Amino acid sequence: MPAVTATDLTVLPTVNQPSPTARKRPVISLTEAPSGYEGEGFPVKRAFAGVDLRYLDPFIMMDEMGEVNYAPGEPKGTPWHPHRGFETVTYIIDGTFDHQDSHGGGGRISNGATQWMTAGSGLLHIESPPEELVVSGGLFHGLQLWVNLPRAQKLVTPRYQDLGAERTTLLSSPDGGALVRVIAGEVAGQTGPGATYTPMTMIHATLAPGARLELPWRTDFNALVYVMSGRGVVGASDTPISAGRLAVLGGGDAISLGALSSADGQGQRGLEVVILGGQPIREPIAWAGPFVMNTKAEVMQAFEDYQRGAFGHSLPHHEGAQLAG
Repeated sequence: MPAVTATDLTVLPTVNQPSPTARKRPVISLTEAPSGYEGEGFPVKRAFAGVDLRYLDPFIMMDEMGEVNYAPGEPKGTPWHPHRGFETVTYIIDGTFDHQDSHGGGGRISNGATQWMTAGSGLLHIESPPEELVVSGGLFHGLQLWVNLPRAQKLVTPRYQDLGAERTTLLSSPDGGALVRVIAGEVAGQTGPGATYTPMTMIHATLAPGARLELPWRTDFNALVYVMSGRGVVGASDTPISAGRLAVLGGGDAISLGALSSADGQGQRGLEVVILGGQPIREPIAWAGPFVMNTKAEVMQAFEDYQRGAFGHSLPHHEGAQLAG
């Protein structure tokens, strides 16, 4: 089942097409995400592994969680752990995750919902499957993105945003072959609900087999396209791309994507992609585990503040916080 669906395409706003003179962004880097494990042992793909941080700025890290079909008793999450200096964005495509943090944020996200946590000056948080999902097992698939904060906002007061799937902006391509969920930022004149400190856009697009999607894109933003499933083409020269690959796009003011047609034999599922863009911060990055600051001294201060309990405390019925990612 496609991750982004709509029962009636005729009621959806359509994506404004790029101007005829728009420059399609070329692919300047294509990498494959290695597999690993996170938290208490759930499988991930490291989407940004091997990519120069200068191309990613203002983004730092992105893990694709799953897609995995858990047997009963297998679903896993993360233990309590600290963060400072950036934002975590957890987007659940299939399955359910519960969130709690030491600043009072929390909620349950499922099937198209997003939790946007600004760690800022520092907090502890935990993400875990609900007990009923642990008992039953089931499909789990999502993304976690880390968004950097500029120096002036590294120590802002933490905040939590619960962005239900119904709050996101859903768009259709003019021919109905592609659906676009705008989670944050603006694309083609439509905005998503996520409030961001760093100007950025995050969207999830589902392209039917054979469909194409053309999006206008801010020239001062970078552009990243990560494929979660399917095969297709991306960029000005229709560079082939497939599941688990990240394309970094160069300069221009339009993004071009296409899904293989059914006749190609490998495009039956169409194409599922997350598209990211943001205004580069262009500041030094000192990154160690769960802390992303500007200098090594600031990272060391974060460790010291965490050790003395300045980030708050985990709830009594949970294990103490660990220095996890």
